[in-house]
Amino acid sequence: MRRRAFIRAAAGAVGGFVAGGCGMDGEGAARTDGGWVMPEEGRAHIRTWMAFGAEERVYGAELLPLVRRDLATIARTIARYEPVSMVVRAEEMGLARELLGGPGVELVEGEMDDLWMRDMGPVFVSGDRGRAGVDFNFNGWGGKQEHRRDTRVAAAVAERAGVRRVRSDLVLEGGGLEVDGEGTAIITESCVLNDNRNPGWSKREVERELAAVLGIAKVIWLPGIAGADITDGHTDFYARFVRPGVVVAGLDNDPESFDYDVTRRHLDILRAATDAHGRPLEVEVLEGPSTVREEWADDDFAAGYINFYVCNGAVIAPEFGDPRTDSAARSILRRLYPEREVVQIAIDAIAASGGGIHCTIQQEPA
Repeated sequence: MRRRAFIRAAAGAVGGFVAGGCGMDGEGAARTDGGWVMPEEGRAHIRTWMAFGAEERVYGAELLPLVRRDLATIARTIARYEPVSMVVRAEEMGLARELLGGPGVELVEGEMDDLWMRDMGPVFVSGDRGRAGVDFNFNGWGGKQEHRRDTRVAAAVAERAGVRRVRSDLVLEGGGLEVDGEGTAIITESCVLNDNRNPGWSKREVERELAAVLGIAKVIWLPGIAGADITDGHTDFYARFVRPGVVVAGLDNDPESFDYDVTRRHLDILRAATDAHGRPLEVEVLEGPSTVREEWADDDFAAGYINFYVCNGAVIAPEFGDPRTDSAARSILRRLYPEREVVQIAIDAIAASGGGIHCTIQQEPA
């Protein structure tokens, strides 16, 4: 797995976003005194944030252009429905213009180590005092990868978006967090309670912090699996809120997969759970593909439909070349999101890098 390999090379000069002059040294950041709420993803967005951050030292010369192609496909597809702001290194601006030319995609000059905006970007929240971006202290998925520049992206994006930056005491990636916008969150223990992120933290302490910075009143804890992938089991590959009271969860039917047993355990937990308002959850199931395109068949290929993205007017979802499950996923998502267009795109190089559509983006809610 190319993305799972540690990056030991020097990260180079650390700089802020050139466009807009965004500082990234932490000045002006404030600890929260509560009152913030993280909106559910289906609420209206101002824009989607992405990062043109793939590098040869992580992805290799053969995969790199394919990963960049997939990033461009994701960005151009989303741009049909809402604006996209893509952070690009100065030396790659020309290439980004070639791949991302056209309306709807703004290129913002900046520095980063990798492309996973969901994890390194700010988590946007709103409250009586306006909007803010929560900085959850990205640490390279528990120190597994070079991240000196990535740690500064949350602050820079928040400043570029014109919102205050809120500091949290937690180390947490956006992909490890799923909310319904009404006080309920789904989180994996394997990620957030892992000593490589939050040593010594208890569930209750995590819940208190999430109540303060995101307005969470109840956390539904899924076990996840630590150490099987670079994320230690992110929530957004296992379960997603469609709307308050309705969850869609992944099911892995490959007995040889490390996710085979845990996805069944997750379904049992979700079907027995209630949300912050005491409502039982309606749980829909998205079965993962049984086959992928032959040239991409590999044990590390991240094949699953849960990692879709809900933007203004559309659901952007993957397809993997399995006619049965591709079609089933499309039908289920159309039923769950009847007022949105469901658009399936191929993102094989992104999947081969251990991620999905949702991993590459961060929504900025209105």
